Amino acid sequence: MKLETLLWQATYVLLALAWVFVPIYISAGIVTVPEYLQRRFGGERIRMYLSVLSLLLSVFTKISTDLYSGALFVQVCLGWNLYLSTVLMLVVTALYTVAGGLAAVIYTDTLQTFIMVIGAVILAVKAFSEIGGYQNLADAYLKAVPAKIIPNTTCHLPRADAMHIFRDPVSGDLPWTGMTFGLSVLAAWYWCTDQVIVQRSLSAKNLSHAKAGSILASYLKMLPLGVIIMPGMISRVLYADAVSCVDPDECLRVCGSEVGCSNIAYPKLVVELMPSGLRGLMIAVMMAALMSSLTSVFNSSSTLFTMDIWRKIRRDATERELLLVGRIVTVVLVVISVLWIPILQSSSSGQLYIYIQSVTSCLAPPITAVFALAVFWRRTNEQGAFCGLMLGLAIGLARLGLEFAYPSPRCGVPDERPFLVRNVHYLHFAIVLCALTAVAVVGISLLGSPPAESQIKNLTWWTIPRGRKALLDTTEAPFWARVCCLNAVILMCVNIFCYGYFA
Repeated sequence: MKLETLLWQATYVLLALAWVFVPIYISAGIVTVPEYLQRRFGGERIRMYLSVLSLLLSVFTKISTDLYSGALFVQVCLGWNLYLSTVLMLVVTALYTVAGGLAAVIYTDTLQTFIMVIGAVILAVKAFSEIGGYQNLADAYLKAVPAKIIPNTTCHLPRADAMHIFRDPVSGDLPWTGMTFGLSVLAAWYWCTDQVIVQRSLSAKNLSHAKAGSILASYLKMLPLGVIIMPGMISRVLYADAVSCVDPDECLRVCGSEVGCSNIAYPKLVVELMPSGLRGLMIAVMMAALMSSLTSVFNSSSTLFTMDIWRKIRRDATERELLLVGRIVTVVLVVISVLWIPILQSSSSGQLYIYIQSVTSCLAPPITAVFALAVFWRRTNEQGAFCGLMLGLAIGLARLGLEFAYPSPRCGVPDERPFLVRNVHYLHFAIVLCALTAVAVVGISLLGSPPAESQIKNLTWWTIPRGRKALLDTTEAPFWARVCCLNAVILMCVNIFCYGYFA
């Protein structure tokens, strides 16, 4: 259930996006998120750095993981080669992404959302029926052990706290301290400052539409516990020998990876439980979800490179040239991502969730700190923000290098990793990294001169125009403003109840 904590955390961060960040972005009149920092601080170096880092994060935490998970799903369902499945996904995705741009991506995403929800609900009902309902899940999960184990080890045993969200701050695989604070740092980066998400909010007709989009996304984020997480747990119960394998040879035979096969839990459930017709629907559902994510990243990465990097190299570039360059960059990013897949397969015990969060914990917290200070503290200046980002990058890369140099040991192998990797959880590291960056930004900003008035007006929470005299795009009809606020309150109440119930 550890993935669910991240999904629920998105609820209040999405509300922060709609009520705090989007009004500021609209007021700033930006196209890309790095452009906001350029207007807030002046100069080119922060905008350029953030654009390059965002592209790297897209490669290592989005495109490569989406390609791998999609290809793995096709491999499990259809028995195709992993890389053949990857090429198939790329071809189909590229056809309508390159041809239609952001509009095609958004309309396609909307249609796919309905298909995904319907298909996931059908599979969840089938899975719960197979295991005998929710009441049997907890007991059955704790007994789900593969037949082939490694003697004198416990890695084949399910965690005793598997049905709880708040776990031990020292020994827990997802400590409650890291979940509460560390995940908040990562969620704030992804939902409030990442181009993939912000680009959609900025494409809304008005602020009420942007808020409604965030509210709908928040409601949808409450669903995965019942339609994705628990069916995945049921998959381990029903197919423990495959999903929870620990013997390297057995895992290699089952899913092609020696470090574990937990990533095949959901597709395994689809293949084994669904009848032929519904199995085809579920394959379409999962492929739709993955291609939807890929198209979002492709479009956003193209926008970032062309608007924030290429236009600085060629200021007189035509729209035709920008379009061509964007497509070339997308192809380059995809090639790098495909080459990265073998490394991804063997990282973080083969668990995609842990891989994504551990990489993000090393690179994203400085961005969260700088954006928070840029929005809420007027005194933040360019020198402080840039030095804070560089310090955060150096520390984060040091930790990331250690994680790749000293991967998690396999079952039965002694853990001889350095203290920083072995004893400091990646979510705790995210908290420390964010705090260190914030301290550096504040200290250096206070030592330097305050930002100019033009770098504050309309660019911070305290200086954006409000009320009837505000910019047209940030005004709201009173009725819809109240509807959005009411739904935000309901969402927060539901979120708090879920945390309390499963804590």
